[in-house]
Amino acid sequence: MRAGDAIRLRIWREPDMSGDFTVGADGVVVLPQLGSLNVTELPLDSLQRHLVSAYSVFLRNPSIDIILLRRVNVSGAVRTPGLYQVDATVSVSDALSLAGGLSADARENGIELRRNGSRLVASLSTASRLADTPIQSGDQIFVRQRSWVSRNAGVVAAGISATAIVVASLLR
Repeated sequence: MRAGDAIRLRIWREPDMSGDFTVGADGVVVLPQLGSLNVTELPLDSLQRHLVSAYSVFLRNPSIDIILLRRVNVSGAVRTPGLYQVDATVSVSDALSLAGGLSADARENGIELRRNGSRLVASLSTASRLADTPIQSGDQIFVRQRSWVSRNAGVVAAGISATAIVVASLLR
């Protein structure tokens, strides 16, 4: 777990103690009734055992489910850019769907995944390996815009047509 990740904690029959809890910059998460807990070095199964033990003080035989939520930033030519918390099953194409999908200005072959200092640019076509790439914590997905000319092709064509008509009229 890294800073900015979150833990989705579900305690059966305890909705007030359940919820999504963000891991702070110091690796600490604040949980109901337990307070601060450093989670950066704990594997998920160890964390679950620890929480069952800790919550046993307050609850009788607690049933606890934990899901790690990874932080991903989706920006560029998408309908709802922003920071999203997603579980481990989410792929790049799923994250783009969460962000409302590609905007009308998007280049379908200009989807960029930035991860640990490297970049992978690909198409979102079904053949693309990027579409099915699982999200990792801290990933940034950037969707490039189509060029100005391709976004405004109708205006450019109308302008060229009008110019051609004016020039043709002047040459008569």
